[in-house]
Amino acid sequence: MQPVEVKIAAYNLSFDRLTFEELVAEMQVLPAKQKELVTAYLDGSIEAADKEIAEKIIQIRNVAAVIQKNRPNILMMAEFNNDGTGEDKTALIGFQDNYLSVAQSIDGAGGGANLEPIVFSYFESYSTNTGLASGLDLDNDGTIGGLGDDWGFGQYHGKYAFALMSQYEIDTKNTRAFQKFKWKDLENEQIPTITVCDGSQPIPVGMSCGDEWYSAEEWEQVRISSKNHVDAPIIIPTANGEEVIHLLMSHPTPPVFDTGKNKAQNAAEIKFWNQYIQGKEFFYDDSGLTGGLADGAKFVIMGDQNLDPVAGDGEMAVMQTLHDNDLVNQSVMNGELYPTSFGASEYAVDKSSDHPKPNRISSTFGLGVDYAIPSANLDVIDTGVYWSASYEEGRKLFDDARIGLYGNGKDVSSDHRMTWIKVNLK
Repeated sequence: MQPVEVKIAAYNLSFDRLTFEELVAEMQVLPAKQKELVTAYLDGSIEAADKEIAEKIIQIRNVAAVIQKNRPNILMMAEFNNDGTGEDKTALIGFQDNYLSVAQSIDGAGGGANLEPIVFSYFESYSTNTGLASGLDLDNDGTIGGLGDDWGFGQYHGKYAFALMSQYEIDTKNTRAFQKFKWKDLENEQIPTITVCDGSQPIPVGMSCGDEWYSAEEWEQVRISSKNHVDAPIIIPTANGEEVIHLLMSHPTPPVFDTGKNKAQNAAEIKFWNQYIQGKEFFYDDSGLTGGLADGAKFVIMGDQNLDPVAGDGEMAVMQTLHDNDLVNQSVMNGELYPTSFGASEYAVDKSSDHPKPNRISSTFGLGVDYAIPSANLDVIDTGVYWSASYEEGRKLFDDARIGLYGNGKDVSSDHRMTWIKVNLK
């Protein structure tokens, strides 16, 4: 029996709608109606009231086309909004039935249906801290309530959540979530301080450069996850029995937009996995189970981590430390198998980017932040970032001047690119 080849991908879809209900409604539009709306949009006959939904449908169809083109067996999807708890899977079901199960086009909006449908028999959506009220004055504006006082930034509970689709069984019984894990309980963490003092970000009234951001009482309660940290085991049949790969999924806060707290939290959210894969005993999940990942377990750390090891505003050394961990596959994270694309290289030239490793960029803001980081004990045979250059097939899935205001990024598909690895299981 041949080895089982498994393709595992992480993709920030940019399905960050104003409400969860909007995403649900978009996912329920039947293919015939989709075609009608897209055709009218492209030929200019669309009613003004339908223009926005048509643009969203084009975006979803292009994202589905990216998935159909790359055909991952396992897909972690960031920015797939939910109801806050992950219990309502209506949007996920609609995405499968009305988009992924329908042939899309490698040629973008209006193109012929020349891609094969893809089916994921297993799917999960996960609870999130985004938009979940903390009951504390976490933004130090003197009042309790509002966006800045939620455990994670989001205009409603469920925005920016993440989900998982798989062609192999997701071991939900043994899935571990760390939504409530306290920041203070990670090894060597301290209360973040105000470090951005150049006037680019307002310092709260009554506070000064160098002050601790949280009070001692708040620090006892603050959660580390801006969304969640989830360990979802996937069960894969092979000739020698079942193999289990732990998908370690998260989507840390961006390390910008404030006076330094976000930078510290982004770093801590990534340190979480670096310590978890070492099996540290201090971990506790939302069910009360303690301890980190079991010794020898196979894993893939997945998601938009909002941190590049060699460029950007975050604590780059934290990501490089994770890359350098001996438990991580060094051929992938520091060697010849590092995921790259020609599209990224071309983008870097077009934007006069000074990124030191331009072919590793995975976002339209010029950083490599999207990861599928395999364990050292996984036999990785191929990797990539899906980003078509102007001379490659599929370019209109990324750049299409006919669509939206700018004809790129979230207008067309996403401001992130799918990152994938392929492993051999014997």
